[in-house]
Amino acid sequence: MPDSPQITYAAAGVDVEAGDKAVELMKESVRRATRPEVIGGLGGFAGLFDASAIARFAHPVLATSTDGVGTKVAIAQAMDVHNTIGFDLVGMVVDDIVVCGAEPLFMTDYIATGKVVPERIAAIVQGIAAACEQANVALVGGETAEHPGLLEPSEYDVAGAATGAVERADLLTPDLVQAGDVVLGVPSSGLHSNGFSLVRRVIADAGWELDRDVPDFGHTLGEELLIPTRVYAADLLRLIHALPVHALSHVTGGGLAANLARVLPTGLTAVVDRSSWTPPAVFSVIERLGNVPQPDIERTLNQGVGFAVVLPEATVDDALAMLAGWGLPSWVMGTVRPDTEVDGGAAEIVTGAKGASSGGAQLIGAHAK
Repeated sequence: MPDSPQITYAAAGVDVEAGDKAVELMKESVRRATRPEVIGGLGGFAGLFDASAIARFAHPVLATSTDGVGTKVAIAQAMDVHNTIGFDLVGMVVDDIVVCGAEPLFMTDYIATGKVVPERIAAIVQGIAAACEQANVALVGGETAEHPGLLEPSEYDVAGAATGAVERADLLTPDLVQAGDVVLGVPSSGLHSNGFSLVRRVIADAGWELDRDVPDFGHTLGEELLIPTRVYAADLLRLIHALPVHALSHVTGGGLAANLARVLPTGLTAVVDRSSWTPPAVFSVIERLGNVPQPDIERTLNQGVGFAVVLPEATVDDALAMLAGWGLPSWVMGTVRPDTEVDGGAAEIVTGAKGASSGGAQLIGAHAK
């Protein structure tokens, strides 16, 4: 059909030149998120990492994790602020690797968008790179895909994957946990990036706009919701190298009890006292605004606890001092007990989260006001 108009890739909605410009804008950020083991730079078909870095291990074990940030991206898009969502992505990925005692080594990212706006893509990657730099993780590659017709021009989603390594003898496994161990709470920076489907539904039903000033927060609703996830990897690695930590639990989807139970062995239950801490205001505001039942909010949001650390009682004071010195003012929130010494009638005992054959966790008491 010689008279038919020509259809180009650009006419179909994909701008290759915009993608190239985005790469140019992000180069400096990515260059800072590196390690000595990285080989080459941007532009290759694969990221290269010198595996001899783990040759010092007697029995190296690789650890890997992948994740995204859920519907928190909708808040970033609505506010047109894109340089913090990368911290949420990196935190969700690399901090899962630390749970088994592994050091995250390198990461790749994936951004899908309806239309490549170079400055927006570069801002997203800037956040990812800054978080990787903070965690001492190399950002060795990534992909930006333009999906016209599938996503609106202003929409995007992000995902990432990371790989780490640990000496087999140093793996943190549930069998290390013992009755009498103490559970420390390590503070979150806010909502992190879990439960935003609930949060967005609550604020939508309440008719709250993101530019609403909320006295409980001291800033706008949008600013509170967009506070980036704290990245714990570097500090927690320092802790487990300094002290005999028995378990770590990253408090993400499923809440505190479910994630804590996952790192305990069968026959033991962590009993956590809510009165040992007061969740930040955002949690009580969401609970009150949406009349969200306490069990539901505790299964959905982190309630101010980003990580739980399980360790022998004799090391508690040293651990608290170290964490405080790194800007993580933590606290004792519970103990590990044999199931036979736990009052099952006092509160629900959570077990079997994520399909794991594990111990249990029980939340008792009420939060301090």
